[in-house]
Amino acid sequence: VQLTPRRWLNLQEYQSKKIMADHGVTVQRFFVADSANDALEAAQRLKAKEVVLKAQILAGGRGKGVFNSGLKGGVHLTKDPKTVEQLAKQMIGYNLSTKQTPKDGVTVKKVMVAEALDISRETYFAILMDRACNGPVMVGSPQGGVDIEEVAVTSPELIFKEEIDIFEGIKDRQALQMAKNLGFQGPLQQQAADQIKKLYNLFLEIDAIQVEVNPFGETPEGQVVCFDAKINFDDNAEFRQKEIFAMDDKSENEPIENEAAKYDLKYIGLDGNIACFVNGAGLAMATCDIISLNGGKPANFLDLGGGVKEAQVYQAFKLLTADPKVEAILVNIFGGIVNCAIIANGITKACQELELKVPLVVRLEGTNVHEAQRILSESGLPITSASDLEDAAKKAVASVAKK
Repeated sequence: VQLTPRRWLNLQEYQSKKIMADHGVTVQRFFVADSANDALEAAQRLKAKEVVLKAQILAGGRGKGVFNSGLKGGVHLTKDPKTVEQLAKQMIGYNLSTKQTPKDGVTVKKVMVAEALDISRETYFAILMDRACNGPVMVGSPQGGVDIEEVAVTSPELIFKEEIDIFEGIKDRQALQMAKNLGFQGPLQQQAADQIKKLYNLFLEIDAIQVEVNPFGETPEGQVVCFDAKINFDDNAEFRQKEIFAMDDKSENEPIENEAAKYDLKYIGLDGNIACFVNGAGLAMATCDIISLNGGKPANFLDLGGGVKEAQVYQAFKLLTADPKVEAILVNIFGGIVNCAIIANGITKACQELELKVPLVVRLEGTNVHEAQRILSESGLPITSASDLEDAAKKAVASVAKK
């Protein structure tokens, strides 16, 4: 059995918050609405002094985003429930554009209506799997609410790490020490330690590879709250986490991305005209870069992964040839666990059955490469072979230039 790790489960903010709340982690009280009237009812049910309305899309920078309805900002604070209804009317069904969305933005289908809490102090806390430590590691900083990468560069002394024994689990003294390092004092220290232990239990139970809370804050009323969270999952544990994976929101993906996922292919669309068909995300990015360096523009990258089968190669070509902007295809396979002969058979079958009409440049290296080259050369198909990645990129760019 060949298992290929995949990491593309996407949850909306409200879904992550619900998972946390279900595991005893303290989050803001909230409701989810898919209409302006539901948003109004939610705001009234909260009976909060102030309400925060947040557009639910899978992109950062929502607060500074702009709707095509004219409304500015995907996050709004208000003390008047009626204002929530008015704002929701300008959010739901409209596209929100941020720095992380496509140019035309993403359609907002749901909004989260939550109790707004004041934050008297912000800290950063995360638990992640660290291969160097062979297990989970806690990372915390009293400097929260900002990019933790920036804190690590400017104030490395404010980053605290603590390894957790995967067999023994988190110890009370470890949780308490991290709470102290984060600057919690008095009764808040024990409260923060309890939240840290609950976050660790959540981390294990849902097969997460990362749970990042920023900010992990305290309120003027003396409550420790997880105000925002990013959860990354181990997709190989899907068979154990069926309920969570059933929540996967693919509605914001391009249709071609969802189609690719059916065949365990990772597809990301770009703006160019040379399609990239590669095994491994790192090699895919390098292929895109070298096309650009040689004056071309990648149309996408399509990652086969490691456990490739001939049928996947066929489906990959079917997806690429259906894209009208693709004027050439570059296949770049470095075979380790991938058998180049399987790729070659898939390529020849796809070219024959799909009647490929765009130039095809193929670079194969690694396992069974000589057999693969024989299959391609004896196919009688107009396939251009390349000796290395540089050669492949130049030939792909040249094939488009000729057209």
